Amino acid sequence: MVKDHKPELVTFGCRLNSFESEVMRTHAEEAGLNNSIIFNTCAVTAEATRQARQAIRRAKRDNPEAHIIVTGCAAQINPAEFEAMDEIDVVLGNDEKLQGESWTDLAKNNHERVMVNDIMSVKETAGHMIDGLEGRARAFVQVQNGCDHRCTFCIIPYGRGNSRSVPAGEVVTQVKKLVENGYREVVLTGVDITSYGPDLPGKPSLGSMIKSVLKAVPELARLRISSIDSIEIEQDKDLVDVILHEPRLMPHLHLSLQAGDNMILKRMKRRHSREDAIRFCQMVRRIRPNVTFGADIITGFPTETEEMFQQSLNLVDECGLTWLHVFPYSEREGTPAARMPKVTKDVRKERAARLRAKGEEAVEALFQTLSGSTANVLIERVGKKGFATGHTEEFAPVKISIADMPDGALQAGQIYAMTLNHNGDKALEGTLVDG
Repeated sequence: MVKDHKPELVTFGCRLNSFESEVMRTHAEEAGLNNSIIFNTCAVTAEATRQARQAIRRAKRDNPEAHIIVTGCAAQINPAEFEAMDEIDVVLGNDEKLQGESWTDLAKNNHERVMVNDIMSVKETAGHMIDGLEGRARAFVQVQNGCDHRCTFCIIPYGRGNSRSVPAGEVVTQVKKLVENGYREVVLTGVDITSYGPDLPGKPSLGSMIKSVLKAVPELARLRISSIDSIEIEQDKDLVDVILHEPRLMPHLHLSLQAGDNMILKRMKRRHSREDAIRFCQMVRRIRPNVTFGADIITGFPTETEEMFQQSLNLVDECGLTWLHVFPYSEREGTPAARMPKVTKDVRKERAARLRAKGEEAVEALFQTLSGSTANVLIERVGKKGFATGHTEEFAPVKISIADMPDGALQAGQIYAMTLNHNGDKALEGTLVDG
């Protein structure tokens, strides 16, 4: 339901969408937009787009008087698909959604039904200022948008445009503001953040920008970086340096690997080999042995044989991967991969299930390793059912019983030293060190 007539945001997809939803919330509220539901869609898979359409229909059924605005990557890539839905009042492009004028025009009812420009014509990304993220204990800062690469399975460049970076000074200003507002942990996010910098004066790298943030904001307790490309990291000496030696950069890296077989990687038009990925992980772990790696992996990519899939399974052990994001391959119309010989959907799903099971084994092994140790845990939620939840520096989930604690003993957004215990659940059990 739309509460208090303020706009309601429904967000699908990535961390960048979460950040951009807060930018839109600010613009919409400042413009005085009322009685509206804004859907920020994702297009990474066909299923994500289907889920967005389903949610839109349900929202209109439940809120027949609400003004429905649809934006995000799915709306940018195929605005006609959403324009054809009777439930929708406005389709807004990915560039337009971040412009304050767009929301002023919407509030004044001075707009066209479809407001979507050519995303490839957008050359700059502004450093949008937000006070925080509603309902979140960690904050996200957009440092980059778009992608210059053209992986054969990916439609996202057509929703986000080419790569463009936020100047380092604006990133520093944003992080300072968030820390002043009480955030202890900040995540730098974008579409392809390791491509940061070449479009800016002086061509700074992601690593040099991160060093500027850490130097300028010494009060920042934790910094994380979102999904990264390992082959591009190795070309950035400053980034390698902070990953290996900066304790405030969390020992958790999420890698955009996509597959473990070299032929599949070549057909995906990726820029790394399986050997590159293994070498990178081994190099980082030698210096920071407590690091954990996550990875995106697609199963059932066109032409993938069982032997090729086994290479992806093997990569979990060879790289020491823990937090897996597994996607059965999803055809996206207009991409080269959609024209390649297909693997049946049943096989894609079966392989995804096996890979997820492998990931669960890796998580169990990590929990066993962490059990009995002490860790710093960022509390994200203090629930009403007697439990609080948070994450360690390695991004291991922790559940804390607060039934016997006095009110206010744990505060969301704060970091506490905890003794960890593994009791077979999907989260570690945490106990306050001084409790």
